[in-house]
Amino acid sequence: MFERLPTMWGLVRSGVAPDHPKIKTVAKVFEKVAAEPNFRLFGNVEVGRDLDIEEICPRYDAVVMCTGSSLGKKLGIPGEELPGSLSAAEFVPWYNGHPDYVNVQVPLDGDTAVVIGAGNVAMDCARMLGINPIELDTTDTAEHALAALHASKIRHVYIAGRRGPEHAAFTAPELRELPKLEHTNVVIDAGSVHAAHERAEAAGEIEKHLASNLEAWRLIAEHPHGGHERTMEFRFLSTPKEIKGVDRVEEVVFGINEVRDGKVVDTGETYSIKTNLVISAIGYYADHIKGISVRDGKIENDNGRVLGTNIYTVGWAKRGPSGVIGTNKSDASDVVKLLIEDLDPEPKNGGDITVVIPQAITIIDQAGWAKINAAEIAAGEPLGKPRVKEVDIAKLIALAE
Repeated sequence: MFERLPTMWGLVRSGVAPDHPKIKTVAKVFEKVAAEPNFRLFGNVEVGRDLDIEEICPRYDAVVMCTGSSLGKKLGIPGEELPGSLSAAEFVPWYNGHPDYVNVQVPLDGDTAVVIGAGNVAMDCARMLGINPIELDTTDTAEHALAALHASKIRHVYIAGRRGPEHAAFTAPELRELPKLEHTNVVIDAGSVHAAHERAEAAGEIEKHLASNLEAWRLIAEHPHGGHERTMEFRFLSTPKEIKGVDRVEEVVFGINEVRDGKVVDTGETYSIKTNLVISAIGYYADHIKGISVRDGKIENDNGRVLGTNIYTVGWAKRGPSGVIGTNKSDASDVVKLLIEDLDPEPKNGGDITVVIPQAITIIDQAGWAKINAAEIAAGEPLGKPRVKEVDIAKLIALAE
């Protein structure tokens, strides 16, 4: 396994929201695999920069690209480049302690934030901004982000989606958690939920997943507000048209949509929200890797095979940004079956890859990662946290050594 950071676990570490610790327990499975004698880790080695893919492929029978989608899609509207307009691809790794995003500027000095998107990533962003930060004190939220969130003046978070609630990609478990928030009012217009249910019924039999989501929306709409000073509010049938401001974000203008004959159409009417922070969570696409063809935001592949090579791909790098950890697990299983079908009966010798890794690169092996992991856990114990993440590359390498 080649990993460009000194730390392991990918999105389990840098993507999963800190207040969802149960999801992170999948890392125990990773560590079980890593303990196998035929597993080798090359951490702090970036393929395409420190090591070319052309140098790896001849040494192995198969190479699997599990590189995900790390870049946030753009809204494509005026004002998007203003300071205070961020992608979830910047905000999520900022609060999760990814070394590359420690210095992202997240303005939390206003009282209102706007999150654009209708999937679980948008929900995570809104929740991290909308809950009382005391609920994060016992999590592995990055220390710099936790301090900033404690100082935050944001008290109202809007989540805006282009289509109706019936089309939102939130999962039912995420929605059902919202009324349980102890310090935050969660608001959605009951009329919009009722209209969404009517539209879903008119379209035919409501499938199980949608029925569960609509029921969760109904419970949110009917849940009594607790009179808290913090509020998360859902706004649907809203398309962002423009972000306004001088030198920084000051306002977002939305177009008001309606559903006609099953299609979302622009009514021509607009409304605006005053804010200093806009986070867009409308999807991701894969970053370019030297030697790998990327098209339409994904590694170019045929059902997981990169044709004409011994390269395979899985997960978001293969499919695009859809699905959760469980989806990626089944996807990986399917691709590995293809890989086994394709294997040459005469295996390669697995030559020593270290000979082509520049000597200036400090390789973090599994023993080194175990030291980092143990040090972070030890730092968290007296604070009642699962860990305190180290976010400085040089310090991570020092811990490993």
